[in-house]
Amino acid sequence: MKLWELLKNVNINAPLSGKLGEIEISAVCCDSRKAMPGSVFVCISGAVSDGHDHAPSAYEKGCRIFVAERELSLPKDAFVLIADNTRIALAEMSQTFFGNPSKELKVIGITGTKGKTTTAHLIYHVLNTSGIKAGYIGTNGIMFDGKFYETVNTTPESYDLAQYMRKMLDSEVKYLVLEVSSQAIYMDRIRGMEFETCVFTNLSPDHIGGNEHPTFEHYRDCKARLFSEYKPKIAIFNADDEASDYMMSNCPAPKFSYSIKGNGHFLAEKLEYYRDGGRLGVKFDMKAGGELSAKVDLPLPGDFNASNALAAAAVCISAGVSFDKIVSALSTASLRGRFEIVDALPYATFIIDYAHNGVSLRSVLTTLRAYEPKRLICVFGSVGGRTKLRRAELGKVAGELCDLCIITSDNPDNEPPEQIIDEIAAAFGEGSCPYVKIPSRREAVLYAVRNARKDDIILFAGKGHEEYQLICGKREYFCERETIIEGAFGMLLGR
Repeated sequence: MKLWELLKNVNINAPLSGKLGEIEISAVCCDSRKAMPGSVFVCISGAVSDGHDHAPSAYEKGCRIFVAERELSLPKDAFVLIADNTRIALAEMSQTFFGNPSKELKVIGITGTKGKTTTAHLIYHVLNTSGIKAGYIGTNGIMFDGKFYETVNTTPESYDLAQYMRKMLDSEVKYLVLEVSSQAIYMDRIRGMEFETCVFTNLSPDHIGGNEHPTFEHYRDCKARLFSEYKPKIAIFNADDEASDYMMSNCPAPKFSYSIKGNGHFLAEKLEYYRDGGRLGVKFDMKAGGELSAKVDLPLPGDFNASNALAAAAVCISAGVSFDKIVSALSTASLRGRFEIVDALPYATFIIDYAHNGVSLRSVLTTLRAYEPKRLICVFGSVGGRTKLRRAELGKVAGELCDLCIITSDNPDNEPPEQIIDEIAAAFGEGSCPYVKIPSRREAVLYAVRNARKDDIILFAGKGHEEYQLICGKREYFCERETIIEGAFGMLLGR
């Protein structure tokens, strides 16, 4: 691709002229380690490092074309193009480089504080089960055509997004189900993309402070931009969430609502919780448009999962899936790391979930209480180095709703785990449940399994799908699922 073509949608300080615009470009990158001859290096200022400082490294690897927000100190044979915003430049260049894949894929964008991953997976499952080839990008990785790739962010960097969308098209994928985080909108990772359908699940304070959003209003407004600025063809929203009016206020698309409280186009009525051995779920009557109705047996517990299922049903109906196929597919849904039941011991229920803030933990624990466990036990911690306000929230909620808490590590990174644990424990006051402190996540999980009793429900919160612990800047392999099974195996052998 010629440089002039790559930059046709990018605002730079001067027009390309002569031979410069005719230079053939073979790659675009923002990581200097991936730079090579024929590539364009885009200097991105991040929370931890500044790409402008790594331009010399990219030059040493053979890169000669740079897009930056300020002048760079490079040899004279380097061409530096100045853009007002290199994040926007990277996103526009990436879409152009991969042939604007969002114009060919039907992209379903899902945003909200909670429920993005579950809703996205339900849509992905229903579409594929119904014979419509779909891909998924989000917190749980990238999946399409039997392939799986890990992701670092809920919504990957703009170049990775465009690249994987092109790979999906090459595999004849028709729909992409994309979790759209507030950070992705804030950091312009989805700039230049087109959306078929966008979904709003709910809103509560999260990701505020530090390197994230400066205020709740900023966080909220970033999410709202998905509906106003990106102008989907269809908007679907949760009528039970009070922020929906705000989110939809500047959205020009036709709007459809869902509700478990009787106030939407898609309804869940007569919710009934059930527990079948270690299996937890919810049954409900699903109604659509006043004409379609069927009984849904969803093998995921709680009101909020019934709500997520309604959102998925609304999207899939808009994609042309029949009501009967949707109902059938929902009955076989499962999800790694989201209310995931680990079949380990016959007398207790072990659940892995990603709940990592006060709002989500309260929702999960309140739901589990409704299943009337003998004891409700929670194993949890909080991440190091950021979102410190979560710690008191987590401690207060868990202390209020549990019978026993095991406070441990959750990606402590460079912060001493004991310090994080002490801050959580400080929120346990009079009337709170007992707790123990076990800094090693592995030992905490094994302790929970070894002390499980008949009809207990043990929730392992915070890690969800993750199979690592972030310790001192390094990801160390840790699989909660495997550790639970290991502990259970040891119990059965009498060890």
